[in-house]
Amino acid sequence: MGFDAPGGPDVFRPEELPLPEPGENQLLIRIAWAGVNRPDVIQRQGFYPPPPGASPIPGLEVSGTVVAVGKGVQPEMLNRRVCALVSGGGYAEYCLANAAHCLHVPHDMDMAEAAAIPETLFTVWHNVFERGWAREGETLLVHGGTSGIGTMAIMLAKAFEMKVVTTAGSEDKCQAARELGADLAINYREADFVEEVKAFTGGKGVDVVLDMVSGDYVARNIECLADDGRHVTIAVLGGLKAEINMATIMRKRLTLTGSTLRPRSDEFKALLADEIHNHAWPLFEDKTIRPVMDRSFPLRDVAAAHARMEGGDHIGKIVLEVAGG
Repeated sequence: MGFDAPGGPDVFRPEELPLPEPGENQLLIRIAWAGVNRPDVIQRQGFYPPPPGASPIPGLEVSGTVVAVGKGVQPEMLNRRVCALVSGGGYAEYCLANAAHCLHVPHDMDMAEAAAIPETLFTVWHNVFERGWAREGETLLVHGGTSGIGTMAIMLAKAFEMKVVTTAGSEDKCQAARELGADLAINYREADFVEEVKAFTGGKGVDVVLDMVSGDYVARNIECLADDGRHVTIAVLGGLKAEINMATIMRKRLTLTGSTLRPRSDEFKALLADEIHNHAWPLFEDKTIRPVMDRSFPLRDVAAAHARMEGGDHIGKIVLEVAGG
């Protein structure tokens, strides 16, 4: 499913392209399911073009079966069930992936769930645990607690014995976040999250903020941070610019950082996948963590899937069924 020009969800239309051929270190996946993510929406709107060399077709995570391998890929990868982080091309029947960016899907893992994991897992692991230096006993504040990123962040943080504070826009969403393990879920429409965080932490503040809003949230997040706290931005849904008090940064010894995953090098993503395989993937293999699933749509109904994401009523991940039934 592609589009000719940016626009609303209705710009999607089916197209037929030649079957991709895997190059060096690549494999070809016959896709069972594909995940839908906010960057896909932003790409469709015309604000997030694919990086050089990436497929123009949206879709950053898939699950399926390996049907061909390129030079440098072990032959035993053929016919293996995998999920993969890709730079584009997921909204299709077949997709190329770097072999080092794939995770083996156990026989008892649902393939729809497998497709809902890579983008959020890679993003949260890198930004919370690598850039944010999060560790056992610390407190994480994550906005949008019932989004794909938010639900993943809550579950991973709790698995590594952190406390979690989150925000959401309704009591139903707050309750869903609590059921996932959030220690405090704040309805940002009814309460000031800065004051709620201060009360919950006894005035100390949180150690890490995972920020998807930016804009005027940044200054408020900084108020929520404890001394030596870390602020990690992964999206700018609330605006590209923020006004902050640098004296507060110095006084609290804060670290402000952020990242985008899609344009990073294959080498970086391979190292990240290796660390995830060693430290986080076992939690999914033994079902300690399972992705929160919102709704699935047939690939041909991708417009409806995007409309649901933009509507903001979803809790967890939206996926597209390609050949998963």
